[in-house]
Amino acid sequence: MCGRFAITLPTDAMGRLFDAEPANDLPPVLNYNVCPTNAIHAVMQDGGRRRLQGMRWGFLPHWAKSQTDGPPLINARAETVAEKPAFGEAIRQRRCLIPADGFYEWTKDTDGNRLPWFIRPQGGGPMVFAGLWQDWEREGTRIRSCAIVTCAAEGAPAELHNRIPVILRPEDWALWLGEEGKGAARLMRPTQQVAWHRVGTEVNSNRAAGEGLVAPLRQSANGSSG
Repeated sequence: MCGRFAITLPTDAMGRLFDAEPANDLPPVLNYNVCPTNAIHAVMQDGGRRRLQGMRWGFLPHWAKSQTDGPPLINARAETVAEKPAFGEAIRQRRCLIPADGFYEWTKDTDGNRLPWFIRPQGGGPMVFAGLWQDWEREGTRIRSCAIVTCAAEGAPAELHNRIPVILRPEDWALWLGEEGKGAARLMRPTQQVAWHRVGTEVNSNRAAGEGLVAPLRQSANGSSG
């Protein structure tokens, strides 16, 4: 799954990378601890052109009575997304790209302590998640919200968690956005090599901030973390 991530790519650089026109409501970047319900950056198709848009991370189905009506739907499972009433129409008609530097995952030690890891593209560069979006409106309040599509992890990443975001390669962006016709379903699988390292437990708090959150955890001479 993906429950937290980091994004530091400047807005103008995102616009150039995706050939997308930035909207006026984009959230600030240099966010090393993006949490559910935060505003995030997403690239969508809008009238034949790409737009870099601010969206709420936490998909709001049309029947939600309020923004807090149930837990935020931050992830959508690739295996069932087309069948779910909340996501079925969006996965067919409203797909988006969600840029990131990488995301966090947690394991547990023998004492049950949560140990965070930062997962990033192997070889560096940005990571682009497959997403879907929807507009939600109640009593004059309109929110554009999104979720990240996840798939079963394969190989070494499965040692950290059995789910992983669908990570799209640049050559797949147009197909996912619907610019190259049908066939986006075949992209909902692991497609990019990733690397990871342990980070400090500060990121266990959703209030933590700063670039130190993604720094590799130093090891002492005896092998313990310090």
